[in-house]
Amino acid sequence: MIITFQEFEAHEQDRAKWLGQAIAQYKRSDEYNLALEADKYDKQQNTRILNTVRKIYDITGQESIDFTNPNNQIPSNFFHRLNVQRVSYSLGNGVSFAGKGEAKAKDTTKEALGNDFDDILFRIGLHACEHSVCYCFYNDGDYHIFPMTEFLPFKDEVTGKIRAGVRFWSLDWKKRPIVVDLYEEDGYSRYMTAEKKYGLGALELREKKRPYKVMVQVSEADGEEVIGTENYSSLPVKAMYGNRNHQSTLVGMKANIDAYDLIHSGYANDLSECAQMYWIIDNAAGMQEDDVKRLRDRMLLQHIVVADNQNSEIKPYAQEIPYNSREACLNRIRDCIYSDFGALDVKSIGAGANITATEIRAAYQTMDEEADDFEYQVNEFIQQILELIGIEDYPVFHRNRISNAMEETQMTMLAANYLDDETVLKHLPFITVDEVEGIIQRKDKETAGRIILQDITQEKNEEENEDQEV
Repeated sequence: MIITFQEFEAHEQDRAKWLGQAIAQYKRSDEYNLALEADKYDKQQNTRILNTVRKIYDITGQESIDFTNPNNQIPSNFFHRLNVQRVSYSLGNGVSFAGKGEAKAKDTTKEALGNDFDDILFRIGLHACEHSVCYCFYNDGDYHIFPMTEFLPFKDEVTGKIRAGVRFWSLDWKKRPIVVDLYEEDGYSRYMTAEKKYGLGALELREKKRPYKVMVQVSEADGEEVIGTENYSSLPVKAMYGNRNHQSTLVGMKANIDAYDLIHSGYANDLSECAQMYWIIDNAAGMQEDDVKRLRDRMLLQHIVVADNQNSEIKPYAQEIPYNSREACLNRIRDCIYSDFGALDVKSIGAGANITATEIRAAYQTMDEEADDFEYQVNEFIQQILELIGIEDYPVFHRNRISNAMEETQMTMLAANYLDDETVLKHLPFITVDEVEGIIQRKDKETAGRIILQDITQEKNEEENEDQEV
């Protein structure tokens, strides 16, 4: 569902009422409800299996809940685990910068973005994969993450860029106040529900529009004094998408996850039912349907029953659970989930000690392809933030993968004579990117210390030689 910036501008007179209607319409949209469902799958509250009810049908076809049979509900955690794997693969080691343009040193850009930028970026990337998009409000070094379920953008009909948007939230949509922050290119304002009134239809302006940047001067005589205001060159709310299709990773994965959960839970139910025991009753043609049902319930609940007369006979039969077919089906669905998502199943690599670096790289091929698409979206988002700050640079990603440490180390050391120290350290698999700078600084100090010691020793030897000549 799209609500454009031009539609937003056309309702300046009835702004509060229109915002309430727009948010209500957005909350009824398919993409919004898909994002809510994705949140449940992320929390391992898979809706399909948790809403499954076991039913029984009588001879007339009427259904009723079968309370005598177990109803194990075992939700899997594929959705959360695979999204974390994708984001962690590209952003788990953080991002660094090439130091281009005005950012003459590599650390200049990172310092301008803030110490917590890597953590913020990881959280935004995770929301973007799960919901299809995540929004971030940047204001003078502060980052505010707006998940798709809390933000409605207004895009320009011509350029497609976000020109305005509202963030909305409430502790209880029916019993608590609703807060709506409106972000525009020339400032932001706040709307809230009227006192003792609830619902989006009761919104009213509470705080008038104010600029994003406020310059304050502090003096002993006057205290704090506002000496100027300023806005950004564009709306400081930027979007990061999880993939080029701009859709949730739950799309396509949900059917496989549901099938896996149903088969897994059904297998547990069959085990609880004593290998699918059933009975055949001879000489009971005169029994009514209700009598048969009561007889069955008594056998299941009390495990003992008395036949109606001497000629009746109850014969138990047991059907073996099809273990091999279900296990094969679960493994196949699991493989499909990893393959379709482009993730790495560590079982495919194995636990052997002789896995070569080439074999490991081959196992990561599909994941690398998906990471290329994801990192393109991350790069676009970072460029938007850098544009707000006024820095020209581009990020460098350090993918977080397992490796054959011995082989990687040997390859790096063989080429060490042709490389600088920083490059060598970055390619050593047991050293993280964050450790490289500290190691180089400590090595420089050690080198400087040795040079000073050598100079002192040389001077001392020269003095001793001069004394001996005298």
